[in-house]
Amino acid sequence: MKSSTGPGSDQSSAREEPILSLYHELLDCWNRRDPKGFASLFTAEGGVVGFDGSLLDGPAAIEAELARVFAVHQTASFVPIPRWVRFLGPDVAILRGVVGMVPPGKSEIEPSVNAIQSLVARSSGGTWRIALFQNTPAAFHGRPEQNQTLTEELAHALAKRGGAA
Repeated sequence: MKSSTGPGSDQSSAREEPILSLYHELLDCWNRRDPKGFASLFTAEGGVVGFDGSLLDGPAAIEAELARVFAVHQTASFVPIPRWVRFLGPDVAILRGVVGMVPPGKSEIEPSVNAIQSLVARSSGGTWRIALFQNTPAAFHGRPEQNQTLTEELAHALAKRGGAA
């Protein structure tokens, strides 16, 4: 992962750790199909821009919509690769990552749903919460080689963690 402060800096990794942990917990909640846990990671006014363009504002709306989605769909599991964390100030950070998804009953990344993710986090009283999470399709229109490269990278990340999504 590219660092906001410089590659290999112990200071940067310690500073980035709460943001990375928040991101991984969010995706773990999705993978566990836990709408309450997912929503609990957001600020009171936090929001989501979903893969399909859905807009959800506030933890209650996020939890309700994810509960509905999980009740009617067998959702794929995220395989994330955080790219970087940048701090806009001492209490605001942005994380950029990429994800692949492994559909239920499958063991490989489905390239058609690769995505780019952005997370804006805010700290209040020493606790980091998500102010905005956006999950955008990595369509790469007219550039299939970029999707192939990303899919290979995500497949490697999946293999590295033992193939379990």
